[in-house]
Amino acid sequence: MIEISNLNIPLAKLDGTPETERAVIRAAVLKRLHVAPDGLLGIELHRRSIDARKKSAVHLTYTVRAQLRGGERVERTTLAKLARRRDERGLRIIAPSSPTLPARVALGTGARPVVVGAGCAGLFCALALASAGMEPLLVERGDDAARRGEAVSRFNKTGMLDPESNIQFGAGGAGTFSDGKLTTGTKSPLHRLVLDTFVGAGAQPEIGWDAKPHIGSDVLPRVVDGICRRIVELGGEVRTRTRLAGIEFSAGAETYAVAAGRTRRVSAVRLERREESGLLVEERIAASQVVLACGHSARDVFELLRGLGVTMERKTFAMGVRIEHLQADVDRAQYGPSAGHPALGAAPYKLVSHLPSGRSAFSFCMCPGGYVVAAASEPGGVVTNGMSLAARAGTNANSGLLANVLATDLPGDDVLAGVELQRQCERSAFELGGGGFVAPAQLVGDFLAGTASSGPGHVTPTYPRGVAWGSVEGCLPPYIVKTLRAAIPDMARHLRGFDSAEAVLTGVESRSSSPVRVTRGADLQSVSHAGLYPCGEGAGYAGGIMSAATDGLRVAQAVIDAAAAQA
Repeated sequence: MIEISNLNIPLAKLDGTPETERAVIRAAVLKRLHVAPDGLLGIELHRRSIDARKKSAVHLTYTVRAQLRGGERVERTTLAKLARRRDERGLRIIAPSSPTLPARVALGTGARPVVVGAGCAGLFCALALASAGMEPLLVERGDDAARRGEAVSRFNKTGMLDPESNIQFGAGGAGTFSDGKLTTGTKSPLHRLVLDTFVGAGAQPEIGWDAKPHIGSDVLPRVVDGICRRIVELGGEVRTRTRLAGIEFSAGAETYAVAAGRTRRVSAVRLERREESGLLVEERIAASQVVLACGHSARDVFELLRGLGVTMERKTFAMGVRIEHLQADVDRAQYGPSAGHPALGAAPYKLVSHLPSGRSAFSFCMCPGGYVVAAASEPGGVVTNGMSLAARAGTNANSGLLANVLATDLPGDDVLAGVELQRQCERSAFELGGGGFVAPAQLVGDFLAGTASSGPGHVTPTYPRGVAWGSVEGCLPPYIVKTLRAAIPDMARHLRGFDSAEAVLTGVESRSSSPVRVTRGADLQSVSHAGLYPCGEGAGYAGGIMSAATDGLRVAQAVIDAAAAQA
C-alpha cells in the first residue's frame, strides 16, 4: 500500500457526513497519485486531525493508505514517476501489520491466574490471558456495565451511594464514565490492538483513525460488555460483585522466588461476594499469579497491601476542581470563524501552566460538550469528574483543572498519606456542599478575587447532585489554591476566555491518578512478593484508558512468560 501523509482537505469540501468525507478523500488521493479512478482498488483512513493553527484557514489533515490495481509493482512504479517529478514528499510504500492477542500456549495444569479489577488494565490483561488458554479468573467488586449504570443513575437522582458499584467501581473501571478518551502521550505498537479490540466490541470505527478518538460514556458500557463476553468465550471467567478480601503468600522456597530476590510468593486469594439476599459468601482460591489491576480508588486494597508488607511508594498525583465554560465559547476560541462547522464537532483543549514558583497546573480529562459527574465512592465525600456522550452535544465544556501534589508535600512517612489527603479534601467538599453529595461551586472571577460566589452567571453547572455556591478554597490545600489562581490567567493566554469571570469551578477533583505505586521489577512482578503483578493506574503504571490497556497486555505477556518458564 502507498501511505499518503499530510493530505489537506478544506472545510468547504466537507459537510460532516462520512459519505462526503470518503468521496472527497478518494478524489484527493486520485489527484495526489495521478492515477485513473479504475486504478485505485481501495483506501484506508489511518489518521484524521484538525489543523486550526490559522483560524482563517481551519482544515482537516489526513493520513491515508491506498491500494492500487496491480499491487506493489504498480505502487513502486507510481512513486518512481512522482519522484522524477520531485513530487514524492509525504508518500511511502508500507506493509500494514497489526499486533495480535497471544496465541494459545501449552502451560500444563497449574492454578489459573487471578486478575483483580475489570477496568481497562484488567480487561485487556484477562483478554490476553484467555487468548493464551490460561483460563483467567477476572474479579470486579462492582456490577456489570448495565447494572452499574443503574446504580450511578440512582445515586445521581437520590444521593443513595452504593460504595461497591459507582463511577469508580464496576466493569470498565473509572474510564467508563469519563468520556472514553483514547488519546495518550505514550507510543506503543499495542495501541492498534487496543483500538481494534474496542471496535470489535462495538465502538465506532472512526476511533481507529481519529487523532483524538473517544468512544463516549453512552457507548462504552456495551463495549465493556463485549470484551467481557469475549473473555468468557476464550475460556476465562468474569465475576462481578466480588471483592478481594485477602492474599496469601508462602515462604519463598521456590527457586524462582529466591532467584528474583523475593522472600515470599503468592499462593492464594480470598474473595468475598455478597448475594442479593444479603448473605456474604467467602471463598479461597489457590493462585500462583495474581494481577492487581484494582484502579486508583481501591483504597481498601492499598491498605491490605500495606498490612501484608508489600513494597509500595508514594508518587506524585494531582488534585483540583472541574472548570466549566460554554462549549460555544471554546469552539470560537479554538476554531475562530469556522466554529460550528459540522466537520469539526465540539472543540477540545489541552492546557498546562508552568509557574515561576516551580509549581504547575494543567487541564485533565477535558470533555467537550460534556457534563461534570458525581464520582464519589465513599460516604461523606464529594468527588467530581467529567464525561461526554458520543455526540458531545452538551451545552458546556468541562475539564479537570489540577495541580500536582508531590511526595514532599505530604506529612510523615506513611505510604498512604496521599490517600488520607484525598479523603480530607473530599470530606471538606461534602461539608461545604451541606451534605447529600451536593458540591461546592464558585465563579472563576470570584475565585481569582478571593470572594465567595452567591449564584451562577451565564454558565449553568452540570454536576447532577446540585451545587452550593460559595468558595472552593476550603476543600483544597493552600498550595493548590495558590497554584490554580496563578495558572488560570496564564492559561487564558493560550485559550481566549479561559479566565472568563462567569466560568464555574466545582470541587473537588481528587481521583485523577493514584497517590501510590506498588513497586514492581523488570519482570513486572512486585519487588517484594513473587507472583504478584501490579498493573494499570491503581498500581501507578498508567494514566488513561490507552496506557492502562497497554499495561494490561504487557503484564499478561509477563504472566504467560513466567508460567511457561515454570511449566
